[in-house]
Amino acid sequence: MRRRRHLGIGGAARRLAGLAVLAAAACGDAATADRSAAGDDVPAAGPVSALTRNQALHVPMRDGVRIAVDVWLPEGIQPGDRLPAMMRATRYWRARGEVGVPIEETSNFAEAERWNRAGYALVLVDGRGSGASFGVRRFELAEDEVADYGEVADWIADQPWSNGRVGAYGVSYAGNTAEMLAVNGRPAVKAIAPLFNDFDNFGHLIFPGGVLTVGFLEAWSNRTRMQDLNDICGLSDAMGAACDEVQSRVTGVKPVDADVDGSLLAAAVAEHEANTVPFGAALEYEFRDDPFGPYGETNVGHRRSPSGHLPQIEESGTAMFVRVGWQDAGTVNGTLGRYNTISNPQQVFIGPWDHGARNDTDPFKAENTPVQPDADARFGELVAFFDAHLKEGGSGETPTEIHYYTLGADRWTRTETWPPAGFDDVTWYFGEGGTLSMEAPASEAGEDSYTVDFTATTGTRNRWYTNGGGGDVVYGDRRAEDEKLLTYTGTPLSVDTEVTGHPVVTLHVASSERDGAFIVYLEDVAPDGTVRYITEGQLRGVMRAVTDAPPLYRKYGPHRSESRADALPLVPGEVAELSFDLWATSVLFRAGHRIRVTLAGADADTFLRYPRDGSVPEWTVHRNAIHASRIVLPMRPANPNR
Repeated sequence: MRRRRHLGIGGAARRLAGLAVLAAAACGDAATADRSAAGDDVPAAGPVSALTRNQALHVPMRDGVRIAVDVWLPEGIQPGDRLPAMMRATRYWRARGEVGVPIEETSNFAEAERWNRAGYALVLVDGRGSGASFGVRRFELAEDEVADYGEVADWIADQPWSNGRVGAYGVSYAGNTAEMLAVNGRPAVKAIAPLFNDFDNFGHLIFPGGVLTVGFLEAWSNRTRMQDLNDICGLSDAMGAACDEVQSRVTGVKPVDADVDGSLLAAAVAEHEANTVPFGAALEYEFRDDPFGPYGETNVGHRRSPSGHLPQIEESGTAMFVRVGWQDAGTVNGTLGRYNTISNPQQVFIGPWDHGARNDTDPFKAENTPVQPDADARFGELVAFFDAHLKEGGSGETPTEIHYYTLGADRWTRTETWPPAGFDDVTWYFGEGGTLSMEAPASEAGEDSYTVDFTATTGTRNRWYTNGGGGDVVYGDRRAEDEKLLTYTGTPLSVDTEVTGHPVVTLHVASSERDGAFIVYLEDVAPDGTVRYITEGQLRGVMRAVTDAPPLYRKYGPHRSESRADALPLVPGEVAELSFDLWATSVLFRAGHRIRVTLAGADADTFLRYPRDGSVPEWTVHRNAIHASRIVLPMRPANPNR
């Protein structure tokens, strides 16, 4: 993992530094087939001149659009030396333009120095339509942008210092570009490391269960818009910094070296004006087959995610090194879905991490617990993986395996299969008086009423917000919020009980409205009453229809197309079945603790309000022999109360 050193440029500029590495929404860059207005008659890019430590230049693509890259070579490299290259492509500025800062204190130096000392060149890339690159972003990770990365990899492999082998890595958006690079099937690309990336960005981040993460997307969309327009004052204001202070040391995105008068950067930024603004487009979008944005993009949820390109990724045979956190949006389900769908070698680590592993998110540990393994150890693992595939004499082998951490147990486990062996699916039924029991209801009567409380919230330090900036995930004690919700709680466990896998909830609900958000939390209730969040799942009522059509990748609960053709509005007053999985987890419930399932119809700081007409749903949750609302937990032991 890369470390960025703090510049001696004042607190405001340090805050701005975070913008350059905003942990991205899974959405990647949109590209355009239009020729760059400033890209006509651009000669083919030649090799990096001499062996300069750092150079910034444009590499022209097949359509003339010029892509900005920064090349970092090891200090002391000699003519005739050949080394592999590490590529990181981003839509968050590959580098900042910094005034009066020595090279050793520039924003990318620490990252470059680490890779250079490990024997790699580092190539940083501004995605099409962002940073100092030309082009337009019709949507994130559009076909032209993905094709650009293949051409950049070709260009890297042709450099006189290259050994012809290229790897790609990155966190979040840069992790998406690393994975999408494999779509191109370039022989030079031997290995990739998609870290904390969004394999299915609509399903696992933007519209989980069809519910829009409005809090995350609005902030992300606004900030990336300002980055695309190189609006340093807008960015400063968003970060609570004074523009004049920031501008004295940071000019915006770094221009290429040849752009001595700033005209190339100005021309590139002018093209970015036509970029799609994701937040505005998302507010007008509902179903996966709806057009998205002003360019009429369709089926963007899969076409603009790695999940929609698995045949090409598998055909490439590219080895993968993957990291993901249990509570980083819904990205863990994408990691596990990929693992069980394609045959590429995949070494996977699932930890107690926020987006990017800056914080330990185990809810049973104190806040600010140091992250383990630490950054040095994690970087060492990354280098060892790439060495095996990119260096002369490397083994070319990567084990296909998962290493996962169990929350509350402080324990790592290795498995080659997922879900892991040794767990039984145990059904827990909702009962009278807010109870949760393994005993099925015998009576044909039994129901609970609930009026959706739209003030309910998980706050802004949750699994969804971390994906927009890498902040810590801290839910805190949930007992006060649970007073606003409908809860079902088990009796104290007699033995330590582990839940590892994919909980699946089935609700039998009659609502007063035709639509709504149904959110289910799995929680741990300690003997002192402290309530800890473990995981959650959500489903928009109109999307409840289950399809028999095969999914693009392995899923672990009922599969839905989320298409307009399969829309199924609720019938007011009529009992409907809503069955869906919660985001995967591994957690140890200690003896004496209780398992709780909590129902909500809103998360005020996170999700868009449903129904969108402002009405307030009244629910009747059925918990009887005819309509048994329940949750299935993969557990061991299978009967913890025996």
